[in-house]
Amino acid sequence: MKKIEAHRKLLGVTKDAELSELKSVYRNLMKDWHPDKFQDDHEQKSNAEAKSKTIIEAYHFLVSIAPETLAATADQYNQTIGAAGIEDYDYKGEKLTIEFSDGCSYEYFGVPKATYVKFVNAPSQARFARRHICNSFIYRSVNKLVAA
Repeated sequence: MKKIEAHRKLLGVTKDAELSELKSVYRNLMKDWHPDKFQDDHEQKSNAEAKSKTIIEAYHFLVSIAPETLAATADQYNQTIGAAGIEDYDYKGEKLTIEFSDGCSYEYFGVPKATYVKFVNAPSQARFARRHICNSFIYRSVNKLVAA
C-alpha cells in the first residue's frame, strides 16, 4: 500500500483518478522532466533521467491497478481465479504474488500477514484465495510485466 500511495503522491493524483487524468498528469510531468530539455547541463540531465524513470514507473503501475484496466480484464481474471489452481506464491511486505496454473500471475497489495498465514495453512489455498484475497485486495496482473 505504501508503494501505491507513493506513486499517487509523485503524480499528484487521488485514488479516484481515472485513466484520462493519469494520462494527462503523466504527459505534463514528462514534458517538465524529459532529459532532452537539459542538454546543456549534464547533472540536471542525469537528475531528469532518474526522475522521468520514476514517473514512468508510477504511471504504468497506477494504470495497471486503475478500475478501467481491471474492468477490461475482468473476464480473464474471473476465469483464472475460478478455474485455475495455484502453482506458486510469494509474500513480501504485504504484497502477495500468486501464480495460477493457467499461466496468469497477480500481485495483491495490502495483504496482512495474518491473512497470508491463513492462506498458507488453508486446506485448499485456491478456495481460500477466491474467498478472502482475490476480490478483497487491490491487485494487478504481472503477466504483461514479465513479457515486456
